Amino acid sequence: MAGDRPVGFFGKNPVLKNREFRWFLAIRFGLMFALNMQITTIFYWVYHITRDKLSLGLVGLAEVIPAVGCSLIAGHFVDLAEKRKMVLFCISAYVLLGVSLFSLTTPYLHGALGTQTTLWCIYVLVFTGGVIRSFMGPSVFSLFGLVVQDKKLYPNGTSWSSMAMQLGSVMGPLVAGVMIALDGALTGMFTVCIVQILLLVPILNIKRKPVIKKEKEPILSSLSQGLRFVVSTPALLGAQLLDMFSVLFGGAVALLPVYQTEILHTDTVGFGLLRSAPGIGALCTLGLLAFIPLRTNPGKKLFAAVTGFALCIITFGLSTNLWLSFFALLFSGMFDAVSVVVRSTILQLVTPDHMRGRVASVNTIFVSSSNELGDFESGVMAHWLGTVRAVVTGGCLTLGVVLVTFFSAPQLRNFSFEQEPKKE
Repeated sequence: MAGDRPVGFFGKNPVLKNREFRWFLAIRFGLMFALNMQITTIFYWVYHITRDKLSLGLVGLAEVIPAVGCSLIAGHFVDLAEKRKMVLFCISAYVLLGVSLFSLTTPYLHGALGTQTTLWCIYVLVFTGGVIRSFMGPSVFSLFGLVVQDKKLYPNGTSWSSMAMQLGSVMGPLVAGVMIALDGALTGMFTVCIVQILLLVPILNIKRKPVIKKEKEPILSSLSQGLRFVVSTPALLGAQLLDMFSVLFGGAVALLPVYQTEILHTDTVGFGLLRSAPGIGALCTLGLLAFIPLRTNPGKKLFAAVTGFALCIITFGLSTNLWLSFFALLFSGMFDAVSVVVRSTILQLVTPDHMRGRVASVNTIFVSSSNELGDFESGVMAHWLGTVRAVVTGGCLTLGVVLVTFFSAPQLRNFSFEQEPKKE
């Protein structure tokens, strides 16, 4: 230490000295790599067997229904369960799901079922993935708190956790694009299965954790506590609503297959490049945050970042040039990374240990509503308005959300990482 300032890489990132946290990062990276590679392949696969924009929206809807519908129940059971065991269970379920999707991509099974039946099987399996996700989100969130333990390390840990997640989000679509170019969806789905099986290694290297909440209570009462906590915490509620509506209106990833073939006229490698651009931008920002942490005015920086995100989406919507589109998505990812770190750190700081599963389940509802429901919204808007108008309109609506939230949520605007966690 030089004075009061930490020096050296591990001095600035003390959370990385924790061996279990490093295994946790491997899980975050591998899971996001596999799931992003999987959904990228599914979007490409569905569009190229149907040539229907609405089908892309239905893929998002198939996942969001169970992810939202099962989240509160999942949070209740996660709080009562041992967290490492829950993550292990979810990873095992993802392995079975990955094998099933891979089977569908084989020429034999696809030929035997036909396009329409195959499509419905995809929807069913994506729906199943949404159910698994409703348990995985709260389980991983709760495990983070038990692995890191020291609340002073939460901002640093959140940055690294987000970086691992974004690295997976970058590499997954990029590798998916390469695999699709080599041998269509078949090779991509096989690679997903291998990665998901390998995830068993890091989770088995994390020790069992104590169960914080041991007393049982009526399930309806338990489910409502997570909702009440979020609603009664203005900074958390404001951050969740801002993120939900900005991604709901500003998401354009589901329409990338349309931009690839009808607007930008690029090949499958270009598609993978575009799909990975937001993640590359996010990774650059998160790398900077590892050395220049967000310490002051996180609330105001959150609003500035979401504004930048919206402007990038509008630019992407209007672009007909591959590289302009790439850089618009790249900068959208850079701005979104700031939003992710601020929102995730607020969530970790203000949530009591015994309520992590239930509060995280409410967070899953917000995230799923913004991501998968955003995919559905994008598909429907593109079907009604046309692709370009849908994306530009979404970006403009996001700017409106930022303006409304800025003036209606002063607690979020003035939030500080030094605030004491809320007691419950």
